[in-house]
Amino acid sequence: MTTEARADLAAAVEKTVRETPGVHSVYRSGSLISNLVRTGAEVLRVRNDSQPIVTVISGERGVAVEASIGIDFRSGAAAILRAVHEAVDGLLHAGGLTRDSITLNVVYVQPPEAS
Repeated sequence: MTTEARADLAAAVEKTVRETPGVHSVYRSGSLISNLVRTGAEVLRVRNDSQPIVTVISGERGVAVEASIGIDFRSGAAAILRAVHEAVDGLLHAGGLTRDSITLNVVYVQPPEAS
């Protein structure tokens, strides 16, 4: 898979994740350290942050996807994760791609809005 194709797929995955009911937001995937290094490189203008928020890696066994999401407080995390997994899996299948793995992390739970 080319770099451009991977970026296009990552954008499509991000859109799919955002459109899943119960998902409040999508955050840049990766560890705290890698995100701090990335931010430092952006500040020093060593790197432009035009890369997708979700991670897509194409390997011998198929495509691996990682996304970090914020969910709605009122919805159950398990149900939302299952829905996101199914939506991303469906996107990969529709594109004729083999899934290696889909890793989803809940990184933030949106509290209910004040009345």
